[in-house]
Amino acid sequence: MNLIVDENIAFAQEAFSRFGNAILVDGRTLTNKNVKDADVLLIRSITKVDAELLRESKVQFVGTATIGTDHIDLDYLKSKNISFADAKGCNADSVAEYVFTALLKITSEKNISLNGKTIGVVGIGNIGSRVVLLAESLGMKVIKNDPPLERKRVGKNYVSFDEVLKADIITLHVPLSFEGVDKTFHLLNENNLKEIKKDVIIINTSRGAVIDNTSLLNETIRKDFNLILDVWEDEPLVNISVLAKTKIASAHIAGYSFEGKVNGTKIIYDALCKFTNTIPEWSPELPLIERKELELSDCNSDEERLYKLFSSIYVIEKDDASLREISNYKLNEQAGYFDLLRKTYPVRREFSNFTVHISETEKHLKTILESFRFKVRMI
Repeated sequence: MNLIVDENIAFAQEAFSRFGNAILVDGRTLTNKNVKDADVLLIRSITKVDAELLRESKVQFVGTATIGTDHIDLDYLKSKNISFADAKGCNADSVAEYVFTALLKITSEKNISLNGKTIGVVGIGNIGSRVVLLAESLGMKVIKNDPPLERKRVGKNYVSFDEVLKADIITLHVPLSFEGVDKTFHLLNENNLKEIKKDVIIINTSRGAVIDNTSLLNETIRKDFNLILDVWEDEPLVNISVLAKTKIASAHIAGYSFEGKVNGTKIIYDALCKFTNTIPEWSPELPLIERKELELSDCNSDEERLYKLFSSIYVIEKDDASLREISNYKLNEQAGYFDLLRKTYPVRREFSNFTVHISETEKHLKTILESFRFKVRMI
């Protein structure tokens, strides 16, 4: 078989060369000519897969090592009887850890207690449901919005989107869709951004175009929103004016934990095995972590204590500083820099790899830490 594989898929050569001739490519620059003779196409979210890319090709199987499918023309694949697999849920824990690391950074610096604060979670899928669980462990009041699930009667206690707009914190975890009753393109827009009160924390780790970035900038100037943005409307371009207004910004890497990347590879590897009637034999070996035993710092608040713990594993300030460097590049160089940040992203490990030692005076944090998948040891 001939396989075209995005070079930034973790363990790409190791996992997929066993199926045949695996050619690693830059997913941003893929063309119809590149895939003409391919049997299998394995990509990430930066590659648009549609009739233009696949016309008159031999492709029989498309896999994306990502959770979203807005870059895939699913109707076209179906019309050509091309099998498809995505990696739903692969990086859910990674994104949730990003969300709360960012949230704790802001609240600890502002000396704000999360206990009792209202968080509106929009989209209760793999990621959103984890965010709900973690927010509840921190004593937050969680309100949920997910019209598709509400209609299917999956879960309960949903609220309207208008109700979410009244929350202290709004976090978005929806797929990007451009039409239909559940359209999420510009879900936050000029009209409803006016309904959000000042100083609200707005988090977007879904897709950039879920928020109208121009309207967000205008409203932020008036209300000084606390913006945490990992995704951007015109990626790989970034609205520099919006960037300047963010409290935390990053280059679409919330889901880029090492485990999240590897999970994505394994999911589409298994799907390709099923498609080709191959017995799965590859299993990734993750590198060992030298410092796995951690302790809590003596701080003024639990938010600060948790933030220092989280940042001892994941230094979100580095991601923020790296993206802000984009302002130093010429406009025609910025997209390349954005992609470079993602391509050369350093290894980031998830919290489940670590054990936290806590004392008797800190045991009220045990349940919270376990909710974040830390192992906890009393000392």
